Amino acid sequence: MTTKRAGRLAIDGGAPVRTTFLPYARQTIEAEDEAAVLAALRSDWLTTGPRIRELEVALEEVTGARHAVLFSSGTAALHGAMAVLDIAPGDEVVTTPMTFSATANATLYVGGEVRFADVRPDTLLLDPDAVRTATTPRTRAIVATDYAGQPADYGALRSVAEAAPGGPVALVADAAHSLGGSRAGVRVGQLADMTILSLHPAKIVTTGEGGAVLTDRDEWPERLRRFRNHGISTELGARRDWRYDLVELGYNYRLTDIGAALGLAQLGRLERFITRRQAIAARYREAFAGEERFDLPVTDPDVEHARHLYVVQLRLDRLGVDRAAVYAAMKAEGIGVNVHYIPVHQLSLYRERYPDVSMPVADAAYERMLTLPLFPAMTDGDVDDVVAAMTKVLDAYPR
Repeated sequence: MTTKRAGRLAIDGGAPVRTTFLPYARQTIEAEDEAAVLAALRSDWLTTGPRIRELEVALEEVTGARHAVLFSSGTAALHGAMAVLDIAPGDEVVTTPMTFSATANATLYVGGEVRFADVRPDTLLLDPDAVRTATTPRTRAIVATDYAGQPADYGALRSVAEAAPGGPVALVADAAHSLGGSRAGVRVGQLADMTILSLHPAKIVTTGEGGAVLTDRDEWPERLRRFRNHGISTELGARRDWRYDLVELGYNYRLTDIGAALGLAQLGRLERFITRRQAIAARYREAFAGEERFDLPVTDPDVEHARHLYVVQLRLDRLGVDRAAVYAAMKAEGIGVNVHYIPVHQLSLYRERYPDVSMPVADAAYERMLTLPLFPAMTDGDVDDVVAAMTKVLDAYPR
C-alpha cells in the first residue's frame, strides 16, 4: 500500500511517499518454484543428483552455449574460470573497476595480478581502448562485466584480445547481470570464450545462491567440473563402485539439487522476467523524459538489455546537495535506492595493493550514481512511487 503526499521530506519529519519499503531488488518466487523445491526435498537427491545436469542443459538451450557447468555461486564460477585458464603468479588479467569485487578477486585467488582499465562514460562498460592500453606481455585474459545488464562490446574486446602484446588472450564475460540479453543478435553465453553467470536472488533468475560457466570450448567443462568437486576425477553419478581418484586440487563448489530445482522453474520464466524488467525501465524513461538533474542509463543501439539494474547519474552541478543526501532522503521516503558500485580499485584491499591506480571515468561516475528499484514483481504503482519520491527529493534541494 502506498500513500503519496506533498510536503516536507520524510527525513525532515514529513509524510513519506511510501508507507511500505520498496527494495532495489527482490527475487520473484511463485507457486511453481515452491513446488519444484518441495519435489527436490522429497526426492532421493538433495545434492549431486540429476537436477544439476537438467539445469545445465536448460542453460545451454536458453543461451545457445555448447556447455554449461553449474557452481555454488557466481564467485565460485569466476574462480573456476581463472583456474582452467591456468592464470598463475606473474600473469595479469585486465578487468573493469565498475563491478562487484568478486570479478577482480578471482584473479587474486589463483595468484595472478589485476590490471584495471577504465570504462566508457556513457554506458559504464569496459572501454576497449583503455583495455588495449592496459595489456602487457604478461596479460593472459580480459574480463568484462556486463554492467547493469548490458553486454559489453565483445567485438571490439575480441580484437584487443587477439592483438595482445604477448599473443592472443582469453576473453571472459562476467555476465552476472545480463542473462537473457544479447549484442548484435548474439546471445549472452556466446559472446566470449567463457561466460560467467550469477544466480543470486537479486539477479535475473535465482537458485538461491549459485552460478555457472558457459563455454563452447570442449576442453574446459571436464576441468571445471573437477574444480567444483574437490579435484575428483569422476562425479558421484558416474562411478561404478566406491573408487575414485583425486587428480588435482579443487574445491567444494557444488550447487545443490534444491537450488537447481528452483533454477529450472525460474529459467522457464526468463523471457517474462526480461520483458517486465524492460517495461519498468521504459516507464522510468518516459516519466523522467526531459529531466535535467540527472542522466538516464545509455543503451547501445545493437543491444538487448537485460535490465538487471537501473542506474541514474546525478548532475551534481544542478543540485544543491550531494549524492549521500539524496540517498538518505530517498530511503526515508520508503524507496530502497542503492549504489552500484564503489569502484574496485578504491576498496582498501586493492588501494593498498595497487596504490597508483587511477580510473578517472569510473571515479567520476561513482560520485554521481544512484540505483533505482527494478525487479519483475514491481507494479506500475511501485514505479510511480519511485518517480514521485525522486521528484519530491530533488525538488526539495534546488540549486
